[in-house]
Amino acid sequence: MGFSVLNLHASLVTRVTELGYETPTPIQAQAIPAILAGRDVMAGAQTGTGKTAAFALPIIQQLSKDKSSADNSSLNKSSAIETQKKSVRALVLTPTRELCQQVNKSFATYAEGSELTAALAYGGVSINPQVTALLHGADILVATPGRLLDLLHRDVVNLEAVEFLVFDEADRMLDMGFMDEIRRVLNHIPDERQTLLFSATFDEAIFKLSKTLLRDPLLIEVDERNTAAAQVEQLFYAVDEDRKRELTSYLIGSRNWKQVLIFTRTKVGADSLAKEMCKDGIKTISVHGDKSQGARERGLEEFKQGKVRALVATDVAARGLDIQDLKYVINYELPYKAEDYIHRIGRTGRAGLSGTALSLVSVDENWLLEEVEKILETRLVAQWLPGYEPDLNKKPKPKGNDDKAGRGGKGKGRGGNGNGGNSRSSEKRRAKADAYGKTTNNRNKR
Repeated sequence: MGFSVLNLHASLVTRVTELGYETPTPIQAQAIPAILAGRDVMAGAQTGTGKTAAFALPIIQQLSKDKSSADNSSLNKSSAIETQKKSVRALVLTPTRELCQQVNKSFATYAEGSELTAALAYGGVSINPQVTALLHGADILVATPGRLLDLLHRDVVNLEAVEFLVFDEADRMLDMGFMDEIRRVLNHIPDERQTLLFSATFDEAIFKLSKTLLRDPLLIEVDERNTAAAQVEQLFYAVDEDRKRELTSYLIGSRNWKQVLIFTRTKVGADSLAKEMCKDGIKTISVHGDKSQGARERGLEEFKQGKVRALVATDVAARGLDIQDLKYVINYELPYKAEDYIHRIGRTGRAGLSGTALSLVSVDENWLLEEVEKILETRLVAQWLPGYEPDLNKKPKPKGNDDKAGRGGKGKGRGGNGNGGNSRSSEKRRAKADAYGKTTNNRNKR
C-alpha cells in the first residue's frame, strides 16, 4: 500500500516519494486518514515508527488548502493579511529542545514547495530570534511549553486561530511536570480545534489527560501497549557498580562498536563517565540539561559525523535525538521510571532496522529490573560476562546510604546471578521513582 491511498494530495505523495518513503508505517496508515477526516486522535507509537509524518502530513495538507482559500478571499485586505501573519494555525508541543528541533525540521521538509511558514521556540537559547520569527508570522509553531509561555507573556504570538493542537511525546511532558504550563497554554487556544495526542507509553495519567483535551478521539495502538520494539535485541549483564565503566569501555573497544548512545540517570554521572571513558581511549562526550544548547547541538553533530565514538546522555537530553542507523544503546544505569527504558532503547531499531540495547545491572538495581519486567510483561535475566562476573560477597547498600538505599536486602539474587532480593512493595518503589523523576526532570523543563 502506498501513500496515495491515504487521501493525501498528489504533491505530498510526490514529496514523500522523493524522500524515499514507499509504504506508510502502521501508525501513518491509521492516523493520516483519521486526521484528514477531522477526528481527534490518541495514538500510541514507539519512537522510530514514523509518528511525526503521521500528524505532519495531514496538517500540512489541511493548512495548505485553507491558506489558499484565505489568500484569495483577503487579497485586498491588508489588515486581514496582517492578522493572518501573526496567528499560528497549528501548534505542536514537545517536551524537549531536541525533539522541538526534530519536529520542526520534519515540517519544513514535508512542506517544501508550499507557502506554509513554520517557527520553533524552545528555551536554553536567546529568545530574540524566536520573537523576530514570530513577528514575521508563522502558520506552524513547534514549541516547548515553558518558552511558549514566555512568548505569550511578551504578546508576540497569537494562538486564537489555532486549528490543530498536537502533543508529541505526551507521556514525557507529564513526567517532566508540564501540566501547569499546558493548562495555561490552553487558556489561549480556542475550544474548537482538532487535538492530536501521541505517546510512546500509555498509563492512567495519559488517559486522564486525554479526557480533558480530546473529543471522541480515535484510539490508535499499532503495537501492544508499552512494548519495546521487536527488532531491538535486549541484553542484560550483571556487573558490580564499580566495574561498569570498565565493562562499557571494554565492550565498545573489543567489539569495535561505533556510535554508541549511553544513558545515565544524572548529569554529574554523565560528565564523569565521559571523562573516564576518554581516558580509556574511547572518545566520548556528554549531553544533558546543564549544557548550553549550542554545546548540545555541537556534541550531537560530532556524534552523528563519527567524530566521537560514544555519547553519554540523560533521559531528558536524549528525548528527540534522531540518529540514523544507530545500532547500539547502553543503559549504564537503569532508569527509575520503567517507561523510560522503552524510550531509551527506542533510540535504536528505528524505521524497521535492527539494533542492540544492552543494560548493565548492579545488585542495587535488581528492583529496577523487576519494574522493567512488569511493564514489558516478560522475565529478564542478567547474564554474566566472563571476566566481569559480579562479586557475590558484595551486599546491597544499606538504608539511608544514598539514593539507592533500601532497594535491596539479603537473599538469593535474580536467576542465581547474585544476592539482593527486594522486599519493598511495587507501589512503594513506584512512588519513590515518581518522586525522583519529578524532582530531577523539573530542573530541565525549558
